Amino acid sequence: MTNEDLTPSELRVLVAVESRHGFSAAAVELGLTQSAVSHAVRAAERKMGTVLFRRGRNGARPTAAGAAAVGHARRILRLMDVMKAETHAASAGETTGTIRVAAFRSAAFHLLPIVLARFARRYPKVTVDVRIVPELGRGIAGEVLDGRADLGIATLPSRVDGLVGRDLFAEPYVLAYPAGHPCPRSLPMIDWHENCSAETRLWLARQAWIPPGDIQVEDDGVVVSMVGYGLGAAIVPRLTLVDAPPKVAMEKLGEDPPMRHVGYVATSEMLGSAVVRDLVGELRAHCAERFAAVG
Repeated sequence: MTNEDLTPSELRVLVAVESRHGFSAAAVELGLTQSAVSHAVRAAERKMGTVLFRRGRNGARPTAAGAAAVGHARRILRLMDVMKAETHAASAGETTGTIRVAAFRSAAFHLLPIVLARFARRYPKVTVDVRIVPELGRGIAGEVLDGRADLGIATLPSRVDGLVGRDLFAEPYVLAYPAGHPCPRSLPMIDWHENCSAETRLWLARQAWIPPGDIQVEDDGVVVSMVGYGLGAAIVPRLTLVDAPPKVAMEKLGEDPPMRHVGYVATSEMLGSAVVRDLVGELRAHCAERFAAVG
């Protein structure tokens, strides 16, 4: 390490200032004085050759350069944690530690439980933290890129520089409607917000029978509940309707429906971790079994 390299302490300060939105709160979190935090940020800015935080009455906010630096800092610190855990595993023959997974709601509900149960049998002392992240804007890929998650279960394509993305399965969108309704396509449409492919948006735009959304929501679980209460119909991925109540029925969208492609995203460095690779292996195996069965 040269004098121009950021130290682990400086990396931790950058992350704390960004997450706490200020120097004072970061100092409390890290058990440092505010002057020590200010000194560390100034040192990092000098080494990086740019301003990383805008200071003001309302605290500190990262500049564009600062946001990029904090994302790298989180990932570097995380790799240091992984290095310690895997060094311990090689020495003691026992793998410990934590893997942080970000996933959209239906994947967290319907894919991860079986996968994590299998994984836990192989790695009983590894904790997997799961956080549900909406697939909106930068979505799950953004969480991984920013160093807040080690592995993401995301809607593809998520082509983000610095990340590796691989397909797990593809599923059709279907029409969900109140069971027993004689003409589901005549119902008001419940619209929900989700990142989707350009092909799906094009397909939806070509469908003259789809009215503008009368109800707007941000969660597909809420959509299913509203459909069940007869408030309208909705176009959702098939996985959303797993374990839907009997009062919610499903109709195919023709012979060539739009498809949602689901995969995992991670940094290449994190995929170098044996335990992360094994979790991905369990995920791939389960998806191959499950979606081969349903076609």
